[in-house]
Amino acid sequence: QVQLVNSGGGSVQPGGSLRLSCAASGNFFAINDCAWYRQAPGKSRELVAQIKSVWTNYADSVKGRFTISRDNAKNMVHLQMNNLTLEDTAVYYCNADIIHPDDSGTNVQTNYWGQGTQVTVSS
Repeated sequence: QVQLVNSGGGSVQPGGSLRLSCAASGNFFAINDCAWYRQAPGKSRELVAQIKSVWTNYADSVKGRFTISRDNAKNMVHLQMNNLTLEDTAVYYCNADIIHPDDSGTNVQTNYWGQGTQVTVSS
């Protein structure tokens, strides 16, 4: 059973920093594209950052403040968040396309979500 586990959320003051991590576990062959999303209260889930090999993409609202990275050896993806603002308060979810064997042993790609981690920015 493949799963993604988020960690690293918490509460910080405006201007502070947090680092989110996401670890993949289970029986899988490879991890392709990874991303972080967030959902604030009363709002729809939005893409924050994504990484494909060395290519990265960021939402305009976080450019220059957030950095997505991946550690392929540890099957992890991270989101370094600096200069946090009140508007960054949300539940953050990691997302990844993972290649794993199905019941017949054939490798297939499935999109997975982490369980989410709360980030609260308040003064």
